[in-house]
Amino acid sequence: MIHHIELYVSNLKKSTEFWGWLLEELGYELFQEWESGRSWKHGETYLVFVQTEEAYLGVPYHRKRTGLNHLAFHADSREHVDELTEKLRGRGVRILYEDRHPFAGGEDYYAVFMEDPDRMKVEIVAPR
Repeated sequence: MIHHIELYVSNLKKSTEFWGWLLEELGYELFQEWESGRSWKHGETYLVFVQTEEAYLGVPYHRKRTGLNHLAFHADSREHVDELTEKLRGRGVRILYEDRHPFAGGEDYYAVFMEDPDRMKVEIVAPR
């Protein structure tokens, strides 16, 4: 069981707008707030977002470099994926693999893929 995941972000305001909304749609609740960070919790697991210090902003994140590639979350159903997809589009979030959506992960894999403000890939997956 994961206890928590901490991610450094280039713009805390943009990231908390994106992640706060998405995580709350998935059932997470705001857990902690401080000047340079926020966290959301679901059960005993929480995700932490911290503003990257200015000295370390020179090299932007890219999921194909060594390190975290993406985060995937459970949806309640295919309908939940569809509802989130429409809400994401309404918020101006770019849906990845639009030409293959919602089966970009394969014919038995129903999901929506997107990028956060730092271009980290995020997916929401329906149960099989």
